[in-house]
Amino acid sequence: MSAETSIPPPRSDGDAVPDDAVRALLDDSPIGFALMDSTGRIIAANRLVAEVLGRAPELCPGHEPVELMRACGVPAAGSAVAERAEDRVVRVRHRTDDGRLWDLTWFPVVDPVTGDPRLALIAIRDGGGVHRDEQRLRALLQIGNQVVWTADARGEVHEDSPQWRNITGQSTQDYLGRGWLDALHPDDRASVERAWDDAVLDGTPFDALFRVRTRSGGYDHFRARAKPVTEGGAPVEWVGSLVDVTTEREADELRRRLNQQLSEAAMRTARLQQATSDLAEALTVDEVVAAMSEIGRSGVGADHISVVLLDRNGARLDTVVAAGAYPLPRASFPLGHPEISALAIAERAPRTAADPAGLAALLEDASAVEELVRLTPERAWAALPMMVAGRPIGALRLAFTAPREIGDEERVFLEALAGQCALAIGRAALYEQEHNTAEELQRSLLPEELPDVRGVRLAAYYRSGSRHVQVGGDWYDAFPLPDGRIAGVLGDVMGKGIPAAAGMSRIRNALRALAFSMPEPADVLTGLDRMFSATEAMDQVTTLVYFVLDPVTGQLDLSNAGHLPPLVVAGGTRPSLLDTDPDTPLGITSVRGHHKFFVQPGNTVALYSDGLVENRKRSVDSGLEELVDVASSAPPEVVGDPQQMLEYLVESMLEGYEQDDDVTLLAVQLPVIESVADR
Repeated sequence: MSAETSIPPPRSDGDAVPDDAVRALLDDSPIGFALMDSTGRIIAANRLVAEVLGRAPELCPGHEPVELMRACGVPAAGSAVAERAEDRVVRVRHRTDDGRLWDLTWFPVVDPVTGDPRLALIAIRDGGGVHRDEQRLRALLQIGNQVVWTADARGEVHEDSPQWRNITGQSTQDYLGRGWLDALHPDDRASVERAWDDAVLDGTPFDALFRVRTRSGGYDHFRARAKPVTEGGAPVEWVGSLVDVTTEREADELRRRLNQQLSEAAMRTARLQQATSDLAEALTVDEVVAAMSEIGRSGVGADHISVVLLDRNGARLDTVVAAGAYPLPRASFPLGHPEISALAIAERAPRTAADPAGLAALLEDASAVEELVRLTPERAWAALPMMVAGRPIGALRLAFTAPREIGDEERVFLEALAGQCALAIGRAALYEQEHNTAEELQRSLLPEELPDVRGVRLAAYYRSGSRHVQVGGDWYDAFPLPDGRIAGVLGDVMGKGIPAAAGMSRIRNALRALAFSMPEPADVLTGLDRMFSATEAMDQVTTLVYFVLDPVTGQLDLSNAGHLPPLVVAGGTRPSLLDTDPDTPLGITSVRGHHKFFVQPGNTVALYSDGLVENRKRSVDSGLEELVDVASSAPPEVVGDPQQMLEYLVESMLEGYEQDDDVTLLAVQLPVIESVADR
């Protein structure tokens, strides 16, 4: 209730009073009325005010009341009043030269259309009709949707307000004093009463928004404003207005809810798009569950997310939870077990429970609910079936540690999320099956174990670099020759998949056959060139290093078909790369070189694929330099054990890099202690 009075705006429901009627009412009123702008100049005046000012009504606009009073020789009793009335109601008594006594009241008002500040002047001739004139003026000011009310200096309502009582249904006695507060909403009363007490105590304007209980039992929103009327600087009473703002508040609330719904819808759409992206990168079931855990937490605030999958027979359910999540009482259970995810799968429809009591009712008071609540912090649940090609493969299960309802919009979001999860799970299951098959195929093409040759220690290492279902082209082999020497080879067939694996298998078998008939490395590679030209595609580039080692003499004969140079690690000197220029890859006809070296006891010769030294962030040349540096830093116990040496090289070379290719190594070592006297 602001102390700032305002001319009420016309009603917007079709009951507006025409301007002509208002003018007629003002002109016929026994009360003088004038409206001034913020500078104190008259905008409009009725007949009685013009009479006091000594001018015709149409000649008053544009002049200050004091100016006109002086012009007609009337003592300007109110000359200083207009300035003081800019922020409060000011009343004076004024006697004109004809002896008539007038009550002049200046007070601030607000233009209801523009909101501009105005001043109003009311002139009331003292006499028996004053009370009636005030009632008429009050009715005039209440043409709009406002309730005018008054209170004494202590803030106690002392005049009846039929409009208020018509709204609230209160009796006069119920309304007077502080009784009007009883009609306020219980949640608003304390704050409004405190604000009213503060305004009365300090003599400052009162302005509050609150809900009022109507006679129908509902609540409407009102804005109350009031200002004190002062005499001698002290408040003598309060004058205020009450305006129904229910329509505005409801419109604001509707806009707020609409904006919130649009914002939430946009957020859910963004989260669903992010979920689609995250799930597309998940290749295994565990990765899918990990991605779903992040999406469930950020999307709906779920505290625990799991994926429950049907086994191949469709009779049991297996639960997969993200790493670090608390376990559920049963990781595996039959389809008929009283569990919300099993119910969602069986009925092929989403199922939710807002609290333990709701879950007990959903599962018909099963003892499993009591067990679940006792062993986990879960207090609300949602389960959504995951369907692929019209049949269920499992359910997406979400749990919350506090009771909560799942709204319709959240349910739609979760159903879409479950659909994405079902596709990702189906893809991940297929990937895992095919990837396992591919790995088995890859390893089947490599020797199950290396030969045990007296005087020689052999070691091998293989790590797949493909996260996808493809077989790599790296391979190695080692076998004893009839003359007592040991043969070894490491190669790389360009490409992935079955064609690379098939080519690798053919080259491996052909090399073994050639090695037994013409063991010298250059002859073997020349024979492979002829075979390669006859059986392999020209774009299937293959590189390899093939060697033959005599354990007695340490002589190593080697040919290199476009492959990386072998690494030699010695205990007493710095490791080095064998200084040999590689020949062309297989299939490209050239004269094959033959290189002869001697391996000292305790030295290790290591062959390796390019996945060890080359990746997206490291070139081959820098990788080869780093390989020598890493080998030179190997501890003595590592240098003395070829298997440890290979593992050390792999871990050191791949540290800090993302592996994007297969890594394959083969090492041969002549031990220091062991010697070969006989062959």
